[in-house]
Amino acid sequence: MTDKLTLTPLERALQCARFALDKKALDVKVLEIGRISSIADYLVLATGRSDKQAQAIADSVKKGLKKYGKVIDMEGLREGNWIVIDYGDVIVHIFREELRSYYDLDGLWSAAGQVAIPEEYLWEGKEGGGE
Repeated sequence: MTDKLTLTPLERALQCARFALDKKALDVKVLEIGRISSIADYLVLATGRSDKQAQAIADSVKKGLKKYGKVIDMEGLREGNWIVIDYGDVIVHIFREELRSYYDLDGLWSAAGQVAIPEEYLWEGKEGGGE
């Protein structure tokens, strides 16, 4: 099967957020960085309460997007502290809580615009997300 479904970079970023939220990720943000950086069009930031939850979030994103194409690179899955999933146009960062605040990518990319996550993707007890 060679004809994969295609997504725009924004659609891919929102799907990454959706699959992270499916595993109860905290403080999920989609940042539009294309205007201020050449590394990608969007960053998706998410937090897991434990290494196991971070790994489950990463697995959910990878499996959920499989029908749209392969991951270019994935780092940190075994440890589960800071997992990076690179789709080229979208880069997903999944952190354990203490590492997210320590590395502060939210602050580093504060000049980026935040994209609202569709309400149907959000879960009841969520913290953060599309404001």
